[in-house]
Parts: sequence; structure tokens; C-alpha cells
Amino acid sequence: MGEVWDPKVIMAAAEEAIRGRPPAPEEAARWLEPPGWSELLVLMAAARRVQEAFEGRAVEVCAIVNAKSGRCSEDCAFCAQSARHSAHIDVYGLLEPEEILSRARQAEGWGVGRFSIVTSGRACPEGRQLVQICRAVELIRRHTRLVPCVSLGLLTPAQARTLADAGVVRYHHNLETSRNFFRRICTTHSYEERLATIEAARAAGMEVCVGGIVGMGESLVERARLAGEIAALAPQSVPLNFLNPIPGTALEGQQMMSPIEALAAVAVFKLMNPRAVVRTCGGRQQVLGGLAPLMYLAGAGGTMTGDYLTTTGRSPAHDMADIAKLGLVARLIDTEAEGERTHAPARG
Repeated sequence: MGEVWDPKVIMAAAEEAIRGRPPAPEEAARWLEPPGWSELLVLMAAARRVQEAFEGRAVEVCAIVNAKSGRCSEDCAFCAQSARHSAHIDVYGLLEPEEILSRARQAEGWGVGRFSIVTSGRACPEGRQLVQICRAVELIRRHTRLVPCVSLGLLTPAQARTLADAGVVRYHHNLETSRNFFRRICTTHSYEERLATIEAARAAGMEVCVGGIVGMGESLVERARLAGEIAALAPQSVPLNFLNPIPGTALEGQQMMSPIEALAAVAVFKLMNPRAVVRTCGGRQQVLGGLAPLMYLAGAGGTMTGDYLTTTGRSPAHDMADIAKLGLVARLIDTEAEGERTHAPARG
């Protein structure tokens, strides 16, 4: 135990991660359950060292619109939108492009840099609905400075090309959990289908945002394996969600993670994904509460503000105030370190 939490060992791991040699899952799993705050603070400092090396003081803030809600055919154990569960949520069809634009403009007013269109369902909408989504992306590019992203479920190569041609910069598709634990969480589609979707998005020229949910009953080793499996895909962004057990879902009785466990997960995911922006998303308000600002000191270089798909998030004004109080800066336009590429959506 002493060697595992030796500050020299942990900081050495941070320096190795900066050099492109992140810890293996079996090593990192030891840090996912700190015995106390003293040990956690050392781990957080190591992750923050990695974050500063690649991101400086920038924090990438994004927001989403739940553009199509409910009636999903899949059985993902955590999800309130599954038609197989009995969660009480708003159910509606695809929003019109103009309404999506209105939500995007609201988010732009909050000071976010990215905006994602999210739809429920197994796979990317087809036909007229895909045309509507592409139209919404075009409106966002024309009328805002936001970077447009989408999260539409399983994807074919042809759909990926259509979305890329419409101006989608980044496709979000989580692994959700590790390969070994996946069948405990979802039985209606496979882990391999998720990998194929990520590959289709990348092959079409889109960046990828790949993360998962922690606290679903997985072991610490499986949690670390998820971080490693994500790292193998080299995404630009790693959204990290914390299970918020929703009544009516299969995981409604699962105990929520402690703040110490959640912050340790942020730090470990950053150590294992040094070049990606680790982005705290769903469940952070419920799990971290008033300790939420500590996530920026634990390796989180991004966050999702406002409400989530079916649950309440944190006030954008409070999030922006937290970032400023810590001496950090909300990044409005994403500049990728690799190639010094700046995404500035076109106007006119």
C-alpha cells in the first residue's frame, strides 16, 4: 500500500504519461480507490500535471440538446430512455432544425464552445430525419460560433460521410463500459458494433468523442480497463459519466460512487488518456455536489454544462464562475495541439 501511494511513484507515472507511456490498466486500477483525501490529493496533482502539459489552463465547455427523447429499443441498464424500462421521462420525436438552432444559440450565450445534437434510439436516424439533423448542423455553423457535434447511435459508413459533409466536426459514441463487463449492461447490441461506429466516424473525417460510465457495479480493474480500451482508440475527447441511478431503470438500486472515488476516476482516466480532453458529464452534479470544482484539479479539461438527456445538470453560470475562480479559462474555439488546427465554423 505504501509504495502504491508513494508521491514519487505517482508523479513518475505522470511524467511517463506525458512522454507517451501511460500506466497499464492493472497498475492504474490500484489508484481508483484512495484510502483517504491525502492520497487522493497526490493522485489529483499528478493528473493535473498531465493536463497542464497538454491543455494549459484551458477548459473546454460543451452543451447538448436532447433532440429526440425516449422510445429506445435497446436495453442499456443505466438508461431512462429505454422503452424496456419504466422511468418517467419526456418522450417526443425529432425537434425541428430551427428549434435545435434556438437551443444552440442559448448555449452559445452561456459561453460554451461545443454543441451536440443527441437522439435516442439504437442507430442514426435515416431519411427525412437525417436530412433534418444535417440542416440543423448547417444552421448552427451559419448562425453561431459553436463547434457542431452529434451523438446519434450506431452509424454506417454512408451515414458518417453524410454527417461529415454537412459539417459535423465530432461524433460522440461511448463504449459505456469495458469489453468484459459490457454484456452485464447491454444485450441488444454488441461492443463490436460500438467499435465499428467509432471507426466509421473517424474514416469519414470526423473527430471522435469516446467515453463511458463508471459506478455501474464494475470492478476497479474493469473500470481501469475501460480507460485503457478508450485510450487504444485515441479519441480527442473522453466524456466521463458517473452513474446516477434513475428510478425505473435496471440500475435503480445501484449505490452512487463517493466523491473520492469519482475524483480518483477522473485522475486515472487522465493519466491513461494524456492527450485527450477528459470531460466530466452526466452524474457529476449528483455525485460530486459542491465538490464539483475539484474535478478541474483532478485532470478534467472539459465539462458538459446545463441539463443532460433526462436529468438536471449544473447551472452554466455556476460552472463558468467555478472555472474563473480557479484561474482557468473557458475555451470558446477548439484548437487541437496536433496540427494546430482551429475549428472556426463558417458564417454567411
